[in-house]
Order: sequence, then C-alpha cells, then structure tokens
Amino acid sequence: MLSRSIFSRQLLCQSASALRSTPTTTQLVTPFLRPVLANPVARRLLSDATRQAIDKAVASAPVVLFMKGTPETPQCGFSRASIQILGLQGVDPEKFAAFNVLEDQELRQGIKEYSDWPTIPQLYVDKEFIGGCDIIVSMHQNGELAKLLEQKKVLAIEGASAEEQQK
Repeated sequence: MLSRSIFSRQLLCQSASALRSTPTTTQLVTPFLRPVLANPVARRLLSDATRQAIDKAVASAPVVLFMKGTPETPQCGFSRASIQILGLQGVDPEKFAAFNVLEDQELRQGIKEYSDWPTIPQLYVDKEFIGGCDIIVSMHQNGELAKLLEQKKVLAIEGASAEEQQK
C-alpha cells in the first residue's frame, strides 16, 4: 500500500507540473491518465472458480442484481435506487435474484472484472449485463427498461396467481 501512495503522490506532482507547462486541456489529461491506465497492478486475472460462481449466479434467475446489502436492507444509495426502480417496474420476485457483494470480497472484485464495469450495483437481465445504477436510472426514465423487462417476460402480472403467471 505504501508504494501505491508514493506512486499516487508522484503522479500528482507530474500532473501538477504538466498543468503549469501545458497550454491545452487535451494534453493535460493524457499525461495524468496514462500511468493510471497502464498500471498492471490495478487489474488482476479473474480466477476460474470465481468466474464459474459468477456464471452460476448470473444464470440463477432472469433478473440478477449484484448489490451492496440485500433488497430489504440496501447498504448504499445506488443499490437502494436500483432496487426501488426494479420494484417500480414490477419485476416478478420469483424471477429475481440479488447477491450481496459485501459478504464476499472475491465476489466484490470479481464481478467488476467479469463485467468490465467498475461500480456496484450491476444488473443482468437474461444473462446479459445491462449496467450500473446510472444506466438503470437512465433506462427507467426513457422507458427502455420497461420495454426490456416486458420483452423478457419478467414482470409480475398484478392480481394474477402464480399459476396464471406461468401461462
């Protein structure tokens, strides 16, 4: 951890000197980002066991949310917002699964590498990665999420029994 702090401090100093000497913002951003993106330590390989566990989790239900906390007790505002939106959309609880990434550090890091998406929560519909909270909110607002969920037949039918919903 110490070497990472030193690396960050060096990077910050390099960026500050670039700010003083560079007249355009395009050139300013490039030196700052290049060392961060090229950092081989920031990315690790996903183990086969973790990949298989995530594959199994993603396939466990038509709608899967990897989140911080549980649907009943979300542990972050983004997870709470995602759960609320899925509830507003009318996702059938029988066709929904949530996984608490706070219970397993390997899952927490692994899901980010699996999807190549840096944030949690992460939504999967029919084994396809949809996005994080920002994408869920955007799709909810423009109606795309409702269309997707209806197309995938994962919405609960109000007033219908479980047998009627199966038809």
